[in-house]
Amino acid sequence: MLGGAGWLWHPKPMNGLNESRLQQRLVDALYSEAMLLADEARTYFDEAGRAEREALDPLIRVSFSCESLKVTTRLMHVIAWLLTQRAVQAGELQPRDALDPARRLGDAPITEQALLDSLPLRARTLIEASADLHRRVDRLDRGLDAVHGASPARSMQRLLAQAF
Repeated sequence: MLGGAGWLWHPKPMNGLNESRLQQRLVDALYSEAMLLADEARTYFDEAGRAEREALDPLIRVSFSCESLKVTTRLMHVIAWLLTQRAVQAGELQPRDALDPARRLGDAPITEQALLDSLPLRARTLIEASADLHRRVDRLDRGLDAVHGASPARSMQRLLAQAF
């Protein structure tokens, strides 16, 4: 990760680079990746994947549909988090406001490996890509606590707020 967990929202240059510009480029790249993946997933699950879904066993077919919703959920959490980061970068939102549990990255639904193995290749690829993107953004989100000195108690409060 660029400069460790402390690279977010620090206006000082890092190794001669404008860190703010670097942050913006990272958020923009992740946002573009998320939007492209969301469009790919929509196209596949709404159109191209229909024939593959219909060829599946009825129980797996239901799971296939549930997995399409999980992909959408992961991507929407990521996109919302990235839009929050863009708002901070644009000065529309204070960095401390981005730490509000409602603006943090939501939890990702889990896909069981046995189910994943039973799905068509394209579905597996999209599911794995959405989970990977969510994991990467989750590392950035968790890094915000370290950057802003959140105490272990505050971190626990955030986890509890997300759970309820």
